[in-house]
This record gives sequence, structure tokens and C-alpha cells, in this order.
Amino acid sequence: MNSSPQLAMVKPDLETAVPQHVSLPIAPNIVRKQKLQDFLFHKITLGFALCVLLVLAGIIVSLMISAWPAFKEFGPAFVTTVEWDPVGDKYGALIAIVGTLATSLIALLIAFPLSFGIAVFLTEICPAWLRRPLGTAVELLAGVPSIIYGMWGLFVFAPLFGDYVMPLLAKTLGQLPWIGQLFRGPMMGMGILTAGIILAVMIIPFISSVMRDVFEVVPQVLKESAYGLGCTKWEVVRKIVLPYTRNGVVGGVMLGLGRALGETMAVTFVIGNAHKLSWSLFAPGNSIASTLANEFAEAESKLHLSSLYALGLILFVITFIVLSAAKLMLLGMARKEGAK
Repeated sequence: MNSSPQLAMVKPDLETAVPQHVSLPIAPNIVRKQKLQDFLFHKITLGFALCVLLVLAGIIVSLMISAWPAFKEFGPAFVTTVEWDPVGDKYGALIAIVGTLATSLIALLIAFPLSFGIAVFLTEICPAWLRRPLGTAVELLAGVPSIIYGMWGLFVFAPLFGDYVMPLLAKTLGQLPWIGQLFRGPMMGMGILTAGIILAVMIIPFISSVMRDVFEVVPQVLKESAYGLGCTKWEVVRKIVLPYTRNGVVGGVMLGLGRALGETMAVTFVIGNAHKLSWSLFAPGNSIASTLANEFAEAESKLHLSSLYALGLILFVITFIVLSAAKLMLLGMARKEGAK
């Protein structure tokens, strides 16, 4: 009997506590203004994206048009022909293609483990007081112009490399049965191997900076949980950090590889600029970028100029294939994880 007055007293309080949703009418002009802003924002951003595609399409079309006389004259054999003779007006791209791929592969083999070690040290091991200055120093290396690397490679690195490192490689690796022929030949300090090492020095800042940034976005709770279970630093990096940042790591590697494939001035200084094909990494050679830098301004015949454009188109195709292969590799790894 006594509960009824209490309920009667509580009921108004509950009713007053319930929020009242009042729908306010929106003015039609405000709605039209918002729709116009969204429409303009969508179209402007779409235009920015289409500009990139248009520029890319324009580059491809211009290269194909300019390279057509060379492909019409030499056919598919242009890609597999060794001869490059501006005097006889006969051209082949094989030497430049091999030089480009060889120097880029050497650079990647050297730069990837070093960049990985730098990124792991900066994010997992480095003391806090040293992390910022060391990271800044690595990033500053990315801003050094390529011609400075080329001059340093020609006047400082190449003489020391030819006098001390090449003889050591010839006495050690050069004596092996199969791989030995790669480390025999003239020890001038300049060649395919020198160009690859200079490229490695150039792309290390790019790859390590990207790796460091993606390693830092790994949630701290995941690493702390792994350490709590008794994992070592290497186990945390291998089982937690790398799986979480796989896409970013591959992106950093591809960024460095793209820089190595298209690098011009530094390679031109130290590769030797010789239209010769040799098994020896000590021997001078040529790359697509160095060939373009050396001969584009001096090309007189129409066929010579068209062949240089054809080299540029081949370089574009090589870069596209490499990036596509990396993307397909990531998709394949994602499918395997989904299947598991």
C-alpha cells in the first residue's frame, strides 16, 4: 500500500529525466550549399587523380610514338641484340638492359639487409637519446644529390675499391668454381659492381626510413604482450613486427628499387660507360639511364634518337613489371593467410 505514493513520486522524475528529441528544420539553402560543396569536392579530387593518369598516359604514348621507328627497323630483336653502333646506325638494347638489372640487383642485395638492420635498431634497440639524431642523419642522406654520390664514387670510392677491395675479392670469391668468374677481370675500380654499391648507398636512406616509419606504427601492446610471453627481440621482430608491417616493408623496398632502376648521374660516373657484355662484375658496362645521359644530346640520326626513346620505354616496362610482381606477391601472401 505504501509503495504506490513512492511510485507516483518517482514516475514524474523519470519522465523529466528522459531527453526530449526535438527535430529542428534545416533551411533549404543550407542543404543546397552542402550538396554543392560535396559535389565540387568530389569533382576536384577526381580531377587531381585523373591528372596523374593523364600524365602517365601521355608519357607512355609519347615514348611509344618516338620509339616506333627503332622497333620498326629492328623488330623484337632490338631487345636481344648486343651491338650498339652509332657509326653504323645499328642498335640493340641487351647491354643496357643487363647493366640496369645487374646494378639494381646488386644494390638491392646490399641495401635491403642493411636498411632492415638500421630500421630495427632505431625502433627496437637504439637508446632514446641517440634515436633522433641517428634517424635524422639517415634521412639527411636521402637528400644528397645524386651527382654528389657520383663524384664521391669516382674520385674517392673507385680508387680505394680498385686498389684494395677488388684484389681481395679476386683472391677469395674469384677462386670459387662457378661464382668465381663474376669476380675476375680488370681492376680499374669502375664497373658494374662499383655502380651497384654506389646505388646501394643511395637507396639505403629511402628503404630504412620507410621501414622505420612502418615499424613505429606497430601497436605497443602487441610487442609488450610478446615480451611478456618470453619472446626475444628477434622473435618479436620476426613474428610480430614483420607480419604487421609487411605491405609497408615491400613498399619501401620497391621505392628503393625504383630509385636504383632509374638512377642516372651517379651510375654514369662509375659504371665505365662501355658497350660491352661480360660475365665479370669488375668489367665496365652500361645501363639504360647512363646510355640516355651520355648519348641523348649527341644523337644525330633519327634512328639513333628513336633507339634511345626505345630504351626509355623498356625502362618504363621493366619498372612496371617489377612493381606489378611485388603487388601480386602481396596478394598471394594475403590469400595464403586467409586460407590458413
